[in-house]
Amino acid sequence: MVIRSFDKIAFFCHMSKHAYVFPGQGSQFVGMGRELYDESEAARALFEQANDILGFRITELMFEGSLEDLKRTDVTQPAIFIHSVIAAKELGSDFAPDMVAGHSLGEFSALVAVGVLSFEDGLKLVHQRALAMQRACETEPGTMAAVLALADDVVERICAETEGVVVAANYNCPGQLVISGSLSAVEAACEGMKAAGARRALILPVGGAFHSPLMEPARETLAAAIENTPFNSPKCAVYQNVSAQAQTNPEEIKKQLIAQLTAPVRWTQSVLNMRQDGATDFTEVGPGKVLQGLIAKIG
Repeated sequence: MVIRSFDKIAFFCHMSKHAYVFPGQGSQFVGMGRELYDESEAARALFEQANDILGFRITELMFEGSLEDLKRTDVTQPAIFIHSVIAAKELGSDFAPDMVAGHSLGEFSALVAVGVLSFEDGLKLVHQRALAMQRACETEPGTMAAVLALADDVVERICAETEGVVVAANYNCPGQLVISGSLSAVEAACEGMKAAGARRALILPVGGAFHSPLMEPARETLAAAIENTPFNSPKCAVYQNVSAQAQTNPEEIKKQLIAQLTAPVRWTQSVLNMRQDGATDFTEVGPGKVLQGLIAKIG
């Protein structure tokens, strides 16, 4: 198995099926995308197009903003999307995936990269998604917690037995599962996880309960926008977070993209299914190397 990260143009040998994966929130860093902007005229044009679409110069926040600026959901999500999509476009003909997947927000980047959505439509949806999620966080305060070294079924059972809203949200890799929900329920569940033998159950510094029922208002808002956006057939299979299965039907892709906001990210299952379907080479496209680490742990 080969795992690679991409930030500039690179050339890869295709020995077997090649999967490209796109990161989600948490992979941002100060200065992200600056090298692409400075070195490629085509990339620079897309960055400027993104500024025009959003109505503010997100490039200034990406290149020169503080880490606190980049932690804001309304900045983070479009910034990671823009960086990832432009990085994929910079690969040119060397971007020849047999399959793709994206982690949470990264699913939008993957869909643009394989032609399901245009860059403009994808960015508009991501911006609306970020704003809707921010509003949901303010309306229904919540949080998330990372649970380490506990079996998935034990985590699921403790969540089900805990009073209040708390669910498994991100199946990142074996022994690393993120839970999400109301603050009191997540805190209570964390105590239950520790008692059950978890090495750690740590509240994360996030703005809300992503991928939980508390995101329902955001899901409803995004659903209306997605339904009014044209979706095309992808040029290869897309392994979606909700089912972890390969999809090529635009209508099914729409349904799962809408469901994603309140459903768990089944990343472990997605990677295992891609491997089962022949993927031996994984390339991470976008900022950071978070997915490389997870894929290595999935084994």
